Amino acid sequence: MSSELLGNSTLRPLLRRARSFYALTKPRVVSLIVFTAVIGMLLATPGMVPLQVLLAGTAGIALVAGAAAAVNCLVERKIDARMRRTDWRPLPRGELTPTETVVFAGAVGGFGLWLLVHFVNALTMWLTLATFVGYAVVYTVVLKPLTPQNIVIGGASGAMPPVLGWAAVTGEVTTEALLLFLIIFAWTPPHFWSLALYRTEDYARAGVPMLPVTHGSDYTRLQVLLYTLILFGVSLLPYAVRMSGWPYLCAAAALGLVYIGYALRIHAAYSDRLARSCFRYSIVYLAALFAALLIDHYLAL
Repeated sequence: MSSELLGNSTLRPLLRRARSFYALTKPRVVSLIVFTAVIGMLLATPGMVPLQVLLAGTAGIALVAGAAAAVNCLVERKIDARMRRTDWRPLPRGELTPTETVVFAGAVGGFGLWLLVHFVNALTMWLTLATFVGYAVVYTVVLKPLTPQNIVIGGASGAMPPVLGWAAVTGEVTTEALLLFLIIFAWTPPHFWSLALYRTEDYARAGVPMLPVTHGSDYTRLQVLLYTLILFGVSLLPYAVRMSGWPYLCAAAALGLVYIGYALRIHAAYSDRLARSCFRYSIVYLAALFAALLIDHYLAL
């Protein structure tokens, strides 16, 4: 009985620390990154993706993305402590130290890059490293604290996963891969600004110059609508360049019209509840749009 109690008392702290390190990687965000990267792999070839590329590419991209998230948590730990949305994270709560976070991010990110260069290709490794620098350094350290356009400019890093997946399979970056990039790039501002609208007080308290803080709610709501319209047009480009067919076009139009409906309602009759619903729908929208691209791809074979 005593050995069992001793085992439990030893195991529980280890599990808590493991959960803390896992939380550093922002698993919800990484899951969407991995999903779009895998879609990029599958769209890049009419056949099967080589198993080695699929497994090593997915793992490598996921690990580097997790490392970038950990660096983001490290840099923003004081900001996170002042925001209700993020004060539960391991660093603000003192569950992990900055040194532990640096070591963890270095080990995880380094292993991810090693997987990519040894089992995928050098181009994917370099593009993934550039994406890491773009998010962890350019966006987190430079853009986010300095300009309300941080999401627009920094969105380039978040839009890279399908390009990474495409490059993993083909060893090149083509027009089709750049279209996938452009879709996520256009999606990012209305997605994050919907969140920022109902978290304005949080960002203001933390001193982060998000658009609703610097330009007000009315201006941000207009930008959400305008960028959603831009996104709708961009989402039709795969059909326009014959990358996809009618099934995708119908899905993109239906998903986009629902998104525009949300944006119109936010612009005309704002409420925090509506902004929260729009933010959640934006995640569903992106996942469904990329799923539609994949289904269309296989229907055309």
